[in-house]
Amino acid sequence: MRFDLRRREFITLLGGAAATWSLAARAQQAAMPVIGFLHPASPDGNADRVRFFRQGLKEAGYDEGENAAVEYRWADNQPERLPALAVDLIRHRVAVIVTFGPAAAFAAKAATTTIPVVFLVPEDPVRLGLVASLARPGANLTGINFFAAEVVAKRLELLRELVPDAARIAVLVDPAVPTSAESTEREAEEAARAMGLQIKMHAVKTGGDIDAVFASFGGERPDAVLAAISAFLVDRRVQLALQAMLHRLPATYALREFAEAGGLMSYGANLRDACRQVGVYAGRILKGTKPADLPVVQSSKFELVINHQTARMLGLTVPDKLLVGADEVIE
Repeated sequence: MRFDLRRREFITLLGGAAATWSLAARAQQAAMPVIGFLHPASPDGNADRVRFFRQGLKEAGYDEGENAAVEYRWADNQPERLPALAVDLIRHRVAVIVTFGPAAAFAAKAATTTIPVVFLVPEDPVRLGLVASLARPGANLTGINFFAAEVVAKRLELLRELVPDAARIAVLVDPAVPTSAESTEREAEEAARAMGLQIKMHAVKTGGDIDAVFASFGGERPDAVLAAISAFLVDRRVQLALQAMLHRLPATYALREFAEAGGLMSYGANLRDACRQVGVYAGRILKGTKPADLPVVQSSKFELVINHQTARMLGLTVPDKLLVGADEVIE
């Protein structure tokens, strides 16, 4: 009888402890700050963005699943979904929203004037109207500007070094990101005038558009291709590289991911480092820093990546100057 009584007391005690632990775990989870993650593309092909964002968070003292939670929202290359996704994040009472690309940044800005927003955009956020100034952003937004359109001239110069006879350049832009498309067109036209090049703009917003544009090159064949940057074009980097190879066209891109996917060459900011900085800023805001007090970071790391194997398949000889100056040569 005494044994049974002690056994019942032990079971009761154990059950009470389990309930207490469960309540404590739920309380800890509820107390965890939640970060909203808003991206215009899909998780496929963007693992690096997430990985380096998490690395930045960790550097700032936050480890996803340990002392912070992340609510992910992907628009799957349907930018019209971004406003609703931003509102959905707000319903989840996130402490900060991180956004990737201008459309996501504008969606978050329109959805809230109080929740801090950390953006990653490829062009001047002051000109876009996201912040008042780089040094003192003001309001509830700050972030990272990793440059893309601003280095179009440099990309054309490097392409000309690799393909000296190139005179006609086809420029591919994504009309779903009008700010980037307009900036790329403006910078390309200005550089083309200075370099004596002819450029022709081509809008592509679906995989079918990419195939159709390359198929149209049969009649008015360009000498080379320059692809602008957008979440959609990054997602389609393998298709772009294959089409350029199929039509034996030298092509230049803004991010190393294109060269890693088989593209001829890329020149641009180190986007992995920029994503890491987004994580760092999100962590600093969780610790109490106001976005208005965090100056916009402008990427200072630029890299030239050459796919030497692709160059050989296209019958191109890469000048020693480019090989020596490249940050990476893919063999």
